[in-house]
Amino acid sequence: MKAVVIEQYGGREQLKERDVPKPVPKSNQVVMEIHATSINPIDWKVREGLLTERVPLQFPIILGWDAAGVITEVGSEVKNYQIGDRVFARPATTDKGTYAEYTAVDEDLLARIPENLTFVEAASIPLAALTAWQCLVDFANVQKDYKVLIHAGAGGVGSLGIQIAKHFGAYVATTASKENHELLRSLGADLVIDYKAVDFEQALEGYDIVVDTVGGQTLRKSYRVLKEGGKLVFVVEPPDEAEAQRHGVNTAFLWLNENGEQLQQLADLLKKEIVKPSVGHVLPFSEQGIKEAHAISESHHAKGKIVIKMK
Repeated sequence: MKAVVIEQYGGREQLKERDVPKPVPKSNQVVMEIHATSINPIDWKVREGLLTERVPLQFPIILGWDAAGVITEVGSEVKNYQIGDRVFARPATTDKGTYAEYTAVDEDLLARIPENLTFVEAASIPLAALTAWQCLVDFANVQKDYKVLIHAGAGGVGSLGIQIAKHFGAYVATTASKENHELLRSLGADLVIDYKAVDFEQALEGYDIVVDTVGGQTLRKSYRVLKEGGKLVFVVEPPDEAEAQRHGVNTAFLWLNENGEQLQQLADLLKKEIVKPSVGHVLPFSEQGIKEAHAISESHHAKGKIVIKMK
């Protein structure tokens, strides 16, 4: 089958189109024909060798952590899915990813794609939406009338996090460049801050939750907007425990747990259009298409999710 792989760590030039063996399902797995996948920052960070301690892999590596497609094979112990089902997932495999025509996925990581979503839209959901859900719901226990700040609201995690927080009744502020403000208000954001013109830590105070997808100086400033006992969750870099203690806040560094049950909950929200996909870029499944997608992601200015369309 066709795949785009890396055979050593490095820049985008390491992405190479190759012919690789089609996966064979284990007894608890299905094989999906992938119709679309998406690009996440973890893709190029792994490609550059920045996460070798957390994500140890063996070459050649097929990157990619989102899959939307159709089941073509089922393992002997699979009970709830059959050939022909439209499904999406964040597969557990780390070196046999989703830049490929087929992938094998554990049954308990699957969810059914709502009928009102295309494969392109579905591919934009799993990793980003599960990350946002686990930040806001699992760690921060978001509640009605909580004040929530989500950084980089136009990105994948941010755009879905805004909608999830609003679903739970929170007041949501977000940071973004000015050209994305209208989009973020349409997703439900109550306050949109132009991070280029306004110091958010001077404009906000007394927040219950901050979700930081940026890191660096943005992370360090975020402590100041939280009330005592507030929660700051990061997805880019680990927290500074001493800083957290000084400000009296709770912190966590979230590393996504793939979870089909949570993804099905999100699918139900998507079906009801309580949560909507935000796809900003669609590129073809080719060596060049994926190189271009990585370049967009590396710019840190992607609007919505970056999706690779296979079919």
